[in-house]
Amino acid sequence: MRYFLVLMGTVILVTLSAAAQGTTTNPLLVALPFGGPFAAPPGVTSSVSPALVVANLSTTDAPAFGAITTGISSSPAPSVTVDPEPQVVLSVHQEYSWQAYVGYTFFRFYESSHPTIRENQNGVNWSIVYFWKDWLGFEGEMSATFGHQFHQDSWFLFGGGGPRFRWSGPRGVELWGHALFGGSHFTPQTSFGKQDAFAYEVGGGADFHSPWPRLGYRVGADMVGSHYFSTYQYSPKVFAGIVFKF
Repeated sequence: MRYFLVLMGTVILVTLSAAAQGTTTNPLLVALPFGGPFAAPPGVTSSVSPALVVANLSTTDAPAFGAITTGISSSPAPSVTVDPEPQVVLSVHQEYSWQAYVGYTFFRFYESSHPTIRENQNGVNWSIVYFWKDWLGFEGEMSATFGHQFHQDSWFLFGGGGPRFRWSGPRGVELWGHALFGGSHFTPQTSFGKQDAFAYEVGGGADFHSPWPRLGYRVGADMVGSHYFSTYQYSPKVFAGIVFKF
């Protein structure tokens, strides 16, 4: 009986060894409906170990093999640049708290409307402004104009103060308006009334920037109201000059 068991064991070992040598592919791979990646073509016997093939692919051809099996390109995705939000520039010119002005003035003084008596005068005006806020300031102004009337020299002087308003216009232009209240003096002396009277100015203009940041150019127009010779005068005035900012 012992000899019989030894003989049967020997036969089983020989049979298993022969079956292993006759199989060249993995039984699991053969059972699949398609050939495995390491299966040899029909009719070709391969003696290369599948483990060795996997090792070679992982060290040399891993990127290319991964690209083929997955179908995804190995190149990096293009980056997307998002444009920043636009920036709004409110102003490129500095606004100063003080302004001093001096310039030329043309004044047409309407002394009386019945009959119409008018006089053209030329002169200067000067002013200074302090801006309490960016849009609101307090202004003081004086003007002196000279002309001829009935072959005599004639002067009209004005001095007053009041509020001044300004706004930022296009291309750095500063638009402004003011209302000034004060007094006036007129010569020569006449028999129709006194030489001094209450007067006021209402008008506006524009300041333009120059190549120098503290220097600008001003143009404007006013209506000057006064009360002489028992009548009211409404006389226009235009002016142009230089503005100093500090």
